Amino acid sequence: MHKRGCNAYLKIGDVARMAGISPSVIRSWENLGLTRPQRTRSKYRLYTAEDVKLLKRARFLRRVRGLNAPAIVQLLKREGSVRAIKANGSNASAAVGKKLRRLRLQRGLSLAQVADSVGISVGFLSALERSQMSASVGTLRKLARFYETNVLEFFGAAETGSNVITPANRKVLEAGPGVRMELLAWGNTAMEPHLFRVAPHAGSGESYSHEGEEFLYVLRGKLQISVEEKQYRLKAGDSFYFESSAPHQWSNPGNGETVILWVNTPPTF
Repeated sequence: MHKRGCNAYLKIGDVARMAGISPSVIRSWENLGLTRPQRTRSKYRLYTAEDVKLLKRARFLRRVRGLNAPAIVQLLKREGSVRAIKANGSNASAAVGKKLRRLRLQRGLSLAQVADSVGISVGFLSALERSQMSASVGTLRKLARFYETNVLEFFGAAETGSNVITPANRKVLEAGPGVRMELLAWGNTAMEPHLFRVAPHAGSGESYSHEGEEFLYVLRGKLQISVEEKQYRLKAGDSFYFESSAPHQWSNPGNGETVILWVNTPPTF
C-alpha cells in the first residue's frame, strides 16, 4: 500500500482481492472509463478506496443484474458515479467533438442534415460534438467518409510523425465504449498501424467498409470478426488479412481485454 499525503493508495492486486474480480477485468473496465487510477513513475496503477467501492458496485451489476461492461459504465455515468469524458487538450479523444463541429460548420450544415446523411440521431451527434459521448469505429468511419476525410483527422495526426513513437507519445482515440485505438505511426506513411485495445463484449458497432487492405495480429485475447457476413473467431497468435472494401464488423467475445496490432493500407481508414 502506498500513501500520498493523507490518502492511502492500493495496488491492483489488493483491489482485485477486495472487489472480488480479476486484475484483467479491472484493466478492461478502466479502458471503458470506469476507473482512472493514479500512475507511479514506473507506470504501476494506484487505486483509492472509492475505486474499490465503484468496482464492487460494477461487480454487483454484472452478477446480479446481468449487465455487460459497456452497459455498466453507461448506467454508472447516468447515476453520476463515473465522470463522463471531458475535454482535455492532451487527449485526442476529447478533441474529436471539436473537430466534428468544425467540419460541420465549415460546410454550413445543420446537425439534422449530417445526422440524417450518416444514419445517427441528432441527439447522439450533438453529444459527440460536445464530447459527452464517443462514437464507435463504424460511426467514425461513416462520419469521415461524409466529410471526405479519414479517421486520422480525428487523431490530429496531420503533422509529420517521428521514426520512433514511444508509448507515452502515441495518439489515442476512444472509439465508442470499450475500444481504444492507439496510433503507432503517422505523417507521410503508406501504412496506418494501430494498437487496438478492446474490452469484453465491446466492438466496432455497425458494419463498415472503405478502400484498401487490412492486416491484423491478435496479441492477447479473442476476436470475432465478420467479413461479408462470414464469421471468423481468432485467438492470441492468429493473424488475419482481408480487403477493406468488404463490409466488416468485429467484437471481443471473451471475458478479458483483447489487444490487436491492426494495420490499414493505404491510410484512408
